[in-house]
Amino acid sequence: MKLPVPNPHVSDLRPYEPGRPITDVAREHGLQPSQIAKLASNENPLGPSPRALQAIRDSLEHAHLYPDGAGIALREAIARTHGLTPDHVVLGCGSNEIIEFCYHAYTHPGQGRVLASAYAFAVYGLMARLFAVPFEEVPDRNFHHDLAGFAARLRDDVRLVFLASPNNPTGTRIPNAELTAFVEKFPAGPLLILDEAYHEFIPEPPPSVSWVKEGRPVVVLRTFSKVQGLAALRIGYGLARPEIAAVLQKSRQPFNTSAPAQVAALAGLADTDHVRKTVALTDAGRDRLHAFLKQHDLRFIPGTANYVMVEVGDGDAVFHALQKQGIIVRPLRSYRLPTWIRISIGTPEQMARLEKALPQLLPAKK
Repeated sequence: MKLPVPNPHVSDLRPYEPGRPITDVAREHGLQPSQIAKLASNENPLGPSPRALQAIRDSLEHAHLYPDGAGIALREAIARTHGLTPDHVVLGCGSNEIIEFCYHAYTHPGQGRVLASAYAFAVYGLMARLFAVPFEEVPDRNFHHDLAGFAARLRDDVRLVFLASPNNPTGTRIPNAELTAFVEKFPAGPLLILDEAYHEFIPEPPPSVSWVKEGRPVVVLRTFSKVQGLAALRIGYGLARPEIAAVLQKSRQPFNTSAPAQVAALAGLADTDHVRKTVALTDAGRDRLHAFLKQHDLRFIPGTANYVMVEVGDGDAVFHALQKQGIIVRPLRSYRLPTWIRISIGTPEQMARLEKALPQLLPAKK
């Protein structure tokens, strides 16, 4: 039987590689899931807010009903938090879906260009290939965004520009002064997407919401997957001037965010104490990991979010060896960084296990 022929840009696509699930690693190595320390996917080791968990339980009684397709209550709460209106807010199945909306609404197959930094989040380029849009990586400066390099490439055919701060997987942030100067000189025509999935973890974050209020051509991406600990529910949002947000809304599937996700995000948004606890645990764990890596003379990129990128010699080998001990990290070969791994910040107990296991796997010093 002859099968339909898929589009070449889809058939040749290499899918995104997520961190390995706990259950798979436990089964493969004869461990119990409770023995696994997952330090691979930048998740919140404290889990969701207790308020969010209760909201999820309460919502299940109405699981037979469709969710609010417009997400009015959540959009209103997000808008109040940022001093915006609900017309500035677009909900997504994770902030990833907002990236997809931007491609749907502002690109054409085979035309224009999309810009992102080398070693930036893989989904930017994956979406470009999925939509058959030319994708151009801007070389970085020692794992930092080179904004001068971006500015030099901002010609008339550029449709989307992605800047991530903090950036995944490198963990570096763009200094506020540099980012502000870039945004203020950003030309008419392209859409600038500021990916701020980890913005709660950085002190003195950039004034990105003010750029939305000023009506600049920006979309600010935020998520409930990281500091809020709701990664399994896939809920995020974008902030943009109403005219841009309205266009992105047209790209959205009906009921793209579930009722449990909406109510959990709404409850989590109000639980600022849980956010403070998460940030405090992350700050302490990141400082501890930095000190450990210095002690063992390992090259690393100082993190500004809830993960640290470390050079270990053979990233794949260390990744597999740690799994045998019930520790999952993220190898970075798919980012063209085969000698590096990314380590998420976990609980003190999880970080202690990593500190015990990792030195045994490193090449001997000459």
